[in-house]
Amino acid sequence: MSGMVTGTLATRDLSLWYDRTRALDNVTLAIAPRAITAIIGPSGCGKSSLLRTFNRLHALTAGVRTRGEVTLDGESVFAPGFPVEVLRQRVGMVFQRWTPFPVSIHDNVAAGPRLNLRLRRDELDAVVEQALRRAALWDDVKDRLREPARQLSGGQQQRLCIARALANEPEVLLLDEPCSALDPIATQRIEEVLWELRRDVTIVIVTHHLQQAARLSDQTALLVDGRLVEHGPTKQLFTAPREDRTEAFITGRFG
Repeated sequence: MSGMVTGTLATRDLSLWYDRTRALDNVTLAIAPRAITAIIGPSGCGKSSLLRTFNRLHALTAGVRTRGEVTLDGESVFAPGFPVEVLRQRVGMVFQRWTPFPVSIHDNVAAGPRLNLRLRRDELDAVVEQALRRAALWDDVKDRLREPARQLSGGQQQRLCIARALANEPEVLLLDEPCSALDPIATQRIEEVLWELRRDVTIVIVTHHLQQAARLSDQTALLVDGRLVEHGPTKQLFTAPREDRTEAFITGRFG
């Protein structure tokens, strides 16, 4: 991608409720483009709720309502003229548990481009290869593309899900605790992939591992009870936090 830097996410006075339960409370946050932002906080603090507002996944859940703004490159993602399918093409999502489709490795990655683009077979194959390369999976699967995706290991399936999102050429990649079910070696591979991707894609990752946030992210945001406590450069937040609650959380005194 060239030209103007895209993939800038922001919220302003964003609140979210599940029926009568308030999960987010007036969150105002600017996500740096072409960088990795980690969202940390205690269990139940609203991390995943915030992540899912960025591509309107809450639209699939009954009883959810929001107030405030979420913008992508300055445009409200809630605007009637912003089709949700376009939003989810531009803002990809990878979940905690890998979710490959029950089809071949190739067809998993080809699913989005096949739906969104009119490509010749050779063009589609090139898109699949590029996405698999970006997810550091091509060398593992190049001779197995027609095999069922669910025959891959857990770590490979998670990288396949990253490749599937990348095949749509998103500006933003959201990841909700993508390594929580993986062993340390598979986790390291995912982190290496994300570190390379940050040059081209804005990345937002929810993680409950403070060490992962500290070593991987450029920026970190701390949520507590649905409120944004602190947001800034990761090194500063972990070594010289501005807020007492931030220091208490990263030193293990609560959470």
